[in-house]
Order: sequence, then C-alpha cells, then structure tokens
Amino acid sequence: MSFIIIFFCIAGLILLISWGKINPFLAFLVVSITAGLFLGIPFNKIMASVQKGIGDTLGSLVIIIVLGAMLGKLVADSGAAQKIAAVMMKSFGTKYIQWALVVTGFIIGIPLFYGVGFVLVVPLIFSVVYQYKLPAVYIGLPMLAALSVTFGFLPPHPSPTALVVQFNANMGFTLLYGLILSVPAIIIAGPIYSRALKNIHSVPLQTFQPHTLTDDQLPSTANSFISALLPVILLMVTTLIPHLVELPPQLQQIFAFISEPGTVMLIALAFATYKIGIQQGKKMKDLMATYADSVKDVAGILLIIGSAGGLKQVLTDSGISQQIAGQLNNVSIHPLLLAWLIAAIIRICVGSATVAGLTTAGILAPVIAQAHVNPNLMVLSIGAGSLACSHVNDSGFWLFKEYFNLSIKDTLRSWTMMETIIAVVGLIGVMLLNLIV
Repeated sequence: MSFIIIFFCIAGLILLISWGKINPFLAFLVVSITAGLFLGIPFNKIMASVQKGIGDTLGSLVIIIVLGAMLGKLVADSGAAQKIAAVMMKSFGTKYIQWALVVTGFIIGIPLFYGVGFVLVVPLIFSVVYQYKLPAVYIGLPMLAALSVTFGFLPPHPSPTALVVQFNANMGFTLLYGLILSVPAIIIAGPIYSRALKNIHSVPLQTFQPHTLTDDQLPSTANSFISALLPVILLMVTTLIPHLVELPPQLQQIFAFISEPGTVMLIALAFATYKIGIQQGKKMKDLMATYADSVKDVAGILLIIGSAGGLKQVLTDSGISQQIAGQLNNVSIHPLLLAWLIAAIIRICVGSATVAGLTTAGILAPVIAQAHVNPNLMVLSIGAGSLACSHVNDSGFWLFKEYFNLSIKDTLRSWTMMETIIAVVGLIGVMLLNLIV
C-alpha cells in the first residue's frame, strides 16, 4: 500500500507542475503534506518533518548557491565572459569556430546558472553566424551542449551540488569525475551531432544581435579566466593534494577548511570582486547591487531545492524510504542505471532537470548505504538522467526555439536530441567509471 501512495504522490507532483502549472515549491509542499497524511505520520509532526527537511537541505546549500550566483553575475556584467569568448575565438581561428564556442561555453558555464549562461552566449553565437554566414543551429548547438553539461554534471550548479550533499558525496571528486564525463558528452552531442543539422534553416531574430562592451571596458585575459575558473581550480587542488602528498596535521586542517565548497566560493568571489570589479573601476555600492540582483535569480531555485528536501524528509520519517531501499536491493537492475531511469522519467514528465534530480535523490537516498554504490557516481548518474529528452514542457526547449526562430519539429531534431545524447553518453560514462573507481 505504501508503494501505491508514493506512486500517486509522485504522479500528483508531476501533474501539478506540468498540467496544473503550479509553482514547483507549492507543488512539493502540497505533495509532502499529502504523503505524510497517507503514510501515517501523526498530524502534529507532518509540518515538523517538512520544516526539518527544508532546513537540513538548504542549510548546507544556501552559501554555495548564492555565492555562485553572485560570481556568475559578476563574470557576465563585468565583461569577463565577453573577454573569454573573444580570446577563444582568436585562438582557435575561423576554421575551428565550433570548438572555440564549445570551450568558451564550457568555461562560461561553470560559474553561470543555465538561464543566465544561455542569454549570455546566444548573442555571441549570433555574432559569429552573422559575421561568417554559417548555419545558426550548426554553430550554436555545440556551445549550448557545453552549457547543459556543466549545468547537469558539475558543482556549484544547484542540482549536482544538492545531490552531493544528500548522498554525502565528495564535492571535489564529483567535480573531477564530472569533468571526465563532460568531454565525450559535449563532443558527441555538440560538434559531432550538429553535423547532421546543417540543413536546418534558422534566421535568428534581429532582436538578439549582440550588444557588447568596448575593448577598453573589458578586464584582462588573465583576470577573466581566473575569475571564472577559480572555484574549479581550488576544489580540484584541495581535493587531490591530500591524496597525493602526506601533509602534517596542521596543514590537513587548513586544507580541510579551504576545501569546504562554501570557503572555495567565498575566496573565488573575493578575488573576482577585486580583480574584475574594483580594479575595473566599479564602486563597491554598484557591485553589491549586482550581487543583490543575482540573488533574485536563484531565489526560486532555492525554494524548489528546499521543498524537495521537505518531501525527502517526509519519506524518511514515514519509514517508506527504508522499504523502498530494501525492495530496490532485490531488483536485478544496477542502482546507477535505476537512478538514471527514474530521473529521466521524471524529467520527461515534469520538464525540470532540478526537480527530476532532487525527486530521484529523495527516493534513492537510502539505497546508497545498502547497495555500496559510489555516491559521486550516483550524483552524476542522476544528473545525466535529469537532462534526458527536453521537450515542450521545458523552458529551455522554448528558449532555444524562440531565440533560433525554429519550428517545433526542428527544435525536437536539434535541442531535444542534443539533450538526450548528453544523458545517454553521461550514463555510459558513469557505468564505465564504476568499473574503475
């Protein structure tokens, strides 16, 4: 009976978000309370479970996500992202324009949230299209594939960051494995697959022709690259050095402090604030206004993540999570594949990669301890599944369609297939890594 209740709760969540157009935060709250009622949690303890889940989930995430949003907004507004793009285009040359855009999209995508990154790189794509008279989809899809991969696979993006916390994974190793998976996923879904799309006719809207800063307004190349990549550099260095070098106890404590994702993001933001903010002549008051605007961009994401944690806590307190874990242990499908499938199904139904990832995590969290699965790979498996088959219920689908001025059919051929290829290649990579690590 408990499994039937869970099924209808998840189905209800999907219907509320996709068919009822209910805000995901409200939908999660309604479903969490309903699940608590039907699963037998005492009336006076249901809201306590929801509140505990929200608090526990957000407590370790707010710092990372908010600081990440601030850094991304600064990278965009300061012209650092534009500088990175210009350097990459000059380095790769006309012959390898696609690869220049792929690398640029990947670098820019690390600190930027997907929606911000999309709006930022599209003018760059269109400037190349207009300048070199090349097919828009053929040129643009590889860059957007790089953005999608960073969003689904790599911390400090919201979903992978939240999954790392829920599964007690290691942020540094998840990032390292994610980078390994990112390369083939981007190459296959981007430059290789886009060769089949040269015949798609697309006339990008004139509205989206680029508005750029002048060269004298841009930060230096070194400051731009370091500001965007510093979180990745610090996470990888502080994760790998203790495993490669025997450190004295005092240094171990220092590395443990610096390797905390919140500390990493604070250091990166402080560096960027000075190097591409104050050093560029920006006033502290204006920088703080930029950071305040960035928080507005992620407030909705934080609410969704928190409310998903509320549902997870209700499932845990009801005891159903342990029952599910016990049953799944008897299923002859590998836990990593199962996680991918559940995330993909929810993604197809709901349209949100974040909702798909967090809902799957709530269902499968107890499996980790019992199945002895590498938690870092579980994060990546769910992340890959949560990108599968983006279609008409996903805002990203419509962003791509409208910006590139495409038909529904051509958007399915290009955008939907690109996202699905990333998901499948990501799963294959996770399963191969599972044989090694």
